[in-house]
This record gives sequence, structure tokens and C-alpha cells, in this order.
Amino acid sequence: MADNRRRLTLFDFFLLSASLVCLCLAPIPASAHRRKLRFGVDGEFKILQVADMHFANGATTRCLDVLPSQKAHCSDLNTTVFMSRVIAAEKPDLIVFTGDNIFGFDVKDAVKSLNAAFAPAIASKIPWVAILGNHDQQSTLTRQELMKHIVKLPNTLSQVNPPEAAHYIDGFGNYNLQIHGAADSSLQNKSVLNLYFLDSGDYSSVPYMEGYDWVKTSQQFWFDHTSKRLQREYNKKPNPQQGVAPGLAYFHIPLPEFWSFDSKNATKGVRQEGTSSASTNSGFFTTLVARGDVKSVFVGHDHVNDFCGKLKGMNLCYGGGFGYHAYGKAGWERRARVVVAHLNKKRKGKWENVKSIRTWKRLDDQHLSVIDDQVLWSDSAKGSVAPRL
Repeated sequence: MADNRRRLTLFDFFLLSASLVCLCLAPIPASAHRRKLRFGVDGEFKILQVADMHFANGATTRCLDVLPSQKAHCSDLNTTVFMSRVIAAEKPDLIVFTGDNIFGFDVKDAVKSLNAAFAPAIASKIPWVAILGNHDQQSTLTRQELMKHIVKLPNTLSQVNPPEAAHYIDGFGNYNLQIHGAADSSLQNKSVLNLYFLDSGDYSSVPYMEGYDWVKTSQQFWFDHTSKRLQREYNKKPNPQQGVAPGLAYFHIPLPEFWSFDSKNATKGVRQEGTSSASTNSGFFTTLVARGDVKSVFVGHDHVNDFCGKLKGMNLCYGGGFGYHAYGKAGWERRARVVVAHLNKKRKGKWENVKSIRTWKRLDDQHLSVIDDQVLWSDSAKGSVAPRL
């Protein structure tokens, strides 16, 4: 964490100020919500997960759980600088914020805090999305108001809720993104990777059932319906594909099944605290396994857990704590998770469907060290068996 022990330079402050000015002045692209995401000419699609920024009021908000040498000069701006560095290093195709983007209890103005928290992503002009955690709404905006503000920010593909399900779905921030095949390939107009984003809520409102919230039945119904629709589109003409396109799911609060792993039986990463899941099991893990398209789930919430573990063929992965105003562990670097999907290549050199999905983490140290590189999934069977529709 040597890079964070130094004082933030005037240049760092300039970068932050410039980012915020761009945020305030940049027009919102009319096509933002219609932008088609696709694999690059290199056959890759890269996602950067940012979990638990806990952003508050900028330079006046002090860091938590850092080394003594860092305390005097560490603030929310360290979170901003880390994000700018990792975006520049990884150059992702999509940035995903998985909740607790701001720490509501300490926030004076939720709009200003959200704008500052997302400023490096907006300044990068890279498409980005956000979902909510359990702390975002503890300030001046409700969860619905938060999402309504987020979807108006530049370059975001976030949605308040899917239009076809808005009348029945629980929560705010449930939506799906389709990642199309590479340009000039036979699959350029077909989604070959599907991303699901869900609102896992904040705290239980059910009497005698205290603790954290969960993904509700209405959300699972929407996921199941959407997954089946996407499978039909993947299998139909033109260029019908066998099996099902792989998917990834992002939400904030971990499923109870995350308790299945510790530092010994996880495929990569560590457990350093318990899993703060809901006190009830909503059955969403079973729903995901039954559909079969989602290969990995990515969450935040428990900041000093950063492991991936595989259960019933599906990976359950923590992002690891990113923000400096979030609790952490002194000497254990803040981190971000990167996920990359790779395409198969035909004999004639044209890209086709997804071949594999990998992940690693970037640490906020002097060198932005890469750790825990691993393959999460590979299409070794030449076309997955399609689940029943």
C-alpha cells in the first residue's frame, strides 16, 4: 500500500476536480440507454467490479482501518485515485458498482456524493452500471430516488427496473445487459454473454425476521423469465446456437450459500469474516442453478472476504472491499475484481461464442498488483446442454 502512504499531490486533486467538472458539464448522451455492448476485435470483454466504495464527503471524510502512517492524510480521495488508476491499468469494457456506493449515515448530500463517487468512471467515458447496497439510502434519497438519479448520469447503462416488469418487481435496480458477439462475426447481432443485475435490498421488513434483505420471489420470476427469453433468442435463426449463452449475476448481499466456503476450500482468495447474508434462504441459488446459464455470482458487502468458491457448478465470488471509508483491515490492500470473457475462434479466424471466463484482482499498492488469476468457466463441452424452457 506504499502508493497510498504518500500525500495526495496537487495533480491528484486536479484530476479529481477535473472529473467533477466533466460530470457537471458533460451532456447525457441520448443513446446511453440504447448503446449496444459487444466483444472487441481481440475476442474479449472485460468487466471491472467495484464493491463497497462507502463514499461520503470527499477530502473531509477520513479513512477507516488503515495503517497509522496513512491516517493523517487518507480520505475519500484515496478511493477516487485508486479507481482512476485501476481504470487506466485495466481499460475495462464495462464498470460495475455492486452497492454501498455511498455510506449514507455520513453523507450530507446524496446527489453530490454519488456524483463524486462515480466521477472517475464517468470521466473515463467507459460504459458503467450500478446497483444499490444496504447503506446507499441512509442519507437524503430513497432507494428509488437514488436509482432515478443514477440512470440520468453520463455513460451509464443502469436502469431503475425493466419496463416489462416494473409493475410487479421488488426493489430498484433490477435489469439485464446483453453482450453481443464481435463486429463482423456471424454473432454480431446475437447476445453471447448475458449480465444480470439485481437489487438485494437493505434490511428485512418482515416481522420477526431481522437482519439483511434478500432477492425476492418477484425478482427471481423476472430472472427466470428473462433467462428463458434470452435462451430462445440464442437458439433461434439467424445463426442458431446450441445450448445456452453463459451469464454472470451481480448483486450486493451474498447468498447464504457463501457460507459453504472458507480459505481452505475456496478456489482462490480468503475468508476473514463471516457471511452477512439474510437470515432466511430465499432459494435464489437454487433458481440460478436450475436455469444453468449463470456461471458466476459476484457480490460485495463483506469487505475483507475476497474468495471465489464453486458450488454445484456455479462460482460464488466476493469482490473485496474497494473504498477507504469502508471498514477493512489495516495492511490488507483495498482491491477490485476483474472478469474477462474470451471468445472461441473459427478456423477461418472469425470469432464465435464464449470460450471461457477468467477473473483476477487488482490491489491498491504501488504496482497495482494482480493476484488470484483463475478460470471460472470454460466451454469444454462444445456447447452447453440447454436447460428446459
